[in-house]
Amino acid sequence: MEHQFEHNHIISLFENATEGFVVTNGKGEIVLVNPSACRMFDYTADELINQHVELLIPSNYKRGHVKLRDGFYDKPQNRVMGHGRDLFGAKKGGENFPVEVSLSTYFLNEERFVIAFIVDITHRKEIEKSMVRQQEQLERVTSEMRKLNTELEAKVEERTVILKEALQRLEESQQELSEALDKERELSEIKSRFVSMASHEFRTPLSTVLSSASLLAKYTKTEDQDKRNRHIEKIKASVKHLNDLLEDFLSLGKLDEGKVSTLFFELNLPELIQDTIDEMKGLVKKDQLIEYNYWGDEIIESDKKLIKNILINLISNAIKFSDEGRTIHVNSNVKDEMAVISVRDEGIGISQDDQEHLFTSFFRGKNATNIQGTGLGLHIVKRYLDLLNGDVDLKSKLGEGTIITFTIPVKQTIDGKNDLGN
Repeated sequence: MEHQFEHNHIISLFENATEGFVVTNGKGEIVLVNPSACRMFDYTADELINQHVELLIPSNYKRGHVKLRDGFYDKPQNRVMGHGRDLFGAKKGGENFPVEVSLSTYFLNEERFVIAFIVDITHRKEIEKSMVRQQEQLERVTSEMRKLNTELEAKVEERTVILKEALQRLEESQQELSEALDKERELSEIKSRFVSMASHEFRTPLSTVLSSASLLAKYTKTEDQDKRNRHIEKIKASVKHLNDLLEDFLSLGKLDEGKVSTLFFELNLPELIQDTIDEMKGLVKKDQLIEYNYWGDEIIESDKKLIKNILINLISNAIKFSDEGRTIHVNSNVKDEMAVISVRDEGIGISQDDQEHLFTSFFRGKNATNIQGTGLGLHIVKRYLDLLNGDVDLKSKLGEGTIITFTIPVKQTIDGKNDLGN
């Protein structure tokens, strides 16, 4: 049942992604396509499966694309296509549209497959064209106003005012367009980092599951039970890791879409923290301990689910980045209308250079690249705390450990009323 649950998560991610996913085999034939790609190219999945990927390429580029595809298969590597050139896709009806394409490759059952992540950038191109038109309009207005200024010396001051106002309006418009384009570029960079990270993080546990599942079939004797158990544990650990990855992606997606709501009710803070710690004890390494101390009042008004999610994230990080036999210290203190909760580990620590980037999405410390993770955890913690009107602070030294402290109001009120309007 757990495997089915994880399988459903993966299917949901594939089916609901806004980018188009097209998977091809070593012959360039389409073997898998998601609904976004079908909508983007106006085909059904049945019309695309077993067709060469060149079906989606404009006719004047198809011959050249075959050579490029063969070259990629000879020297495959994850990359963004185009390198300064405009790329286009071809819809079923023959209409061409601008696209951005990232490629990732992997092996399954000794056969190479290529994943193309496709984004329709028609809107971005329209913004760029609009900026060019605005620039041309600015130049025309400037030229006309200079001519008027020369011909109408008596109205120099009046025309100057008109010119300044026109320039200001155009500059403001151009600035708005520039900011929109910057946001589009930033989103594109985040998506590229996601493609690179996801292809790497998903490949390792999937390979472990495939390898262990294959080896299980070889151990058929009763005395092989220990060997079977070891491979079953490997499969369970890999599936859990995949689940953690998907939970991070889904949490970030809900936050970005504004689908995470807050429900503020009275709760017993020490009881909530202790219950969460008890749930996390199953994840501790050998001889690791989690110690909890609290001071002050016990009852606060906040969102129980969000606080628990924050604690799970911070405690799991402390477990992950600490060695066996180390102690994880959890403290809470309620005073001056604020609740202060801290999680301290005795782990690998974080460099000063990395600390300023830790709460951004997909960022991982240089000394943590060999430890599983998405780089989304602390970013999600920060987003949750924004919803709770809270704050977070991090202190760390390499080799000495890390302490993360978050602060939230004891009562969530606005003009004497809580956010539920009571």
